[in-house]
Amino acid sequence: MARAGEDAQKTEAGDWDPLKDSTEDKRAAAKQPLTPQTLSPTYRLAYADEDFLVRRELRPVRLQLELLKAEMVLSEMGIQSTVVMFGGARIPAPGQAAWAARNEKQKKSLEDASVYYDEARRFAVMCGAQSAKYDHKEFVVVTGGGPGVMEAGNRGATEAGAPTIGLNIMLPHEQAPNRFVTPELAFNFHYFAIRKMHFLMRAKAVVVFPGGFGTLDEMFEALTLIQTKRMERVPLILFGEKFWRTIIDFEALADFGTIAPEDIDLINFVDIADEAWKVLADFYSFD
Repeated sequence: MARAGEDAQKTEAGDWDPLKDSTEDKRAAAKQPLTPQTLSPTYRLAYADEDFLVRRELRPVRLQLELLKAEMVLSEMGIQSTVVMFGGARIPAPGQAAWAARNEKQKKSLEDASVYYDEARRFAVMCGAQSAKYDHKEFVVVTGGGPGVMEAGNRGATEAGAPTIGLNIMLPHEQAPNRFVTPELAFNFHYFAIRKMHFLMRAKAVVVFPGGFGTLDEMFEALTLIQTKRMERVPLILFGEKFWRTIIDFEALADFGTIAPEDIDLINFVDIADEAWKVLADFYSFD
């Protein structure tokens, strides 16, 4: 008979939990005698059965797990707020070739856009320096963890000596987080919706650089939540006024009546990192 409290445990939060640790049972199950019964998939512990967890019927559970995993890690790391940086994966660093270009026009456009890589990097350095004033718990840079502008954001924060988050996503082409993401803050997602929630759950600013469908999706998600007051108003900054006003006619939406004229005021257009930082400094009354 087990001694009183022998299987009791303390949780990560330090609260007393008298129930047996599920990790111990997982290890014990792996040591069970090999018989036709124990080798049957039905005999696996449900939470240790990967084939079971990826069944279609378990989608609600997987959604919850993706929400919980990153949330628990970020909470345990004490990260309270973030500066979100969205932008195109195809924008190269200055001096590098535009790997995604399909023709000479695209090559020139993308390589000219490398200026945004530099500005994203500079802006992230500023965020990292501000974050240091809060023991790197506030204004932590978070990106999608990929190449291009995302790499620039993680890179700048790292150069400032700050931790930086990467929220990666499974895509058809093979990829890995860029090397500047803090390893303990590198996450991988299956569900775009849950990933977008994590981008905004701690956001104190949303900063958007030129990009494609993914960047537009992320920008409009944030803009819609702020417009409909489902999210507190935070600075929403678009780098590259000429780019944004070329691809989206915000005034036309207001003239037509599908948005209110004052909705355009939710957007701050900038071209350089210093202008973006002034928007944050004015909004949060930085010294």
